Amino acid sequence: MNSEVISSISTMLGFFMLMMLLVVAVGALLFAFWIWMVVDCAKRDFKKDIDKVVWILVIVFLNVLGAAVYYFVVKIGEKKKNKRAY
Repeated sequence: MNSEVISSISTMLGFFMLMMLLVVAVGALLFAFWIWMVVDCAKRDFKKDIDKVVWILVIVFLNVLGAAVYYFVVKIGEKKKNKRAY
């Protein structure tokens, strides 16, 4: 093998390792967000107990998508509601 082939293989391997590191980091952040939303939902006081059960099921079965829906509907909705009260 000549040095150009070794250099290109080395470059591709470095790029692959960087992309894998990026994927793992994004996955860890999404998992942390999902856990944060499950814990927030479990601690939150809803008007009805069934609302808590439904939201936890949505978050668990839809994973990150369910956590994102919960975040925008409940967490952001509560902030807007509190802002209007003042």
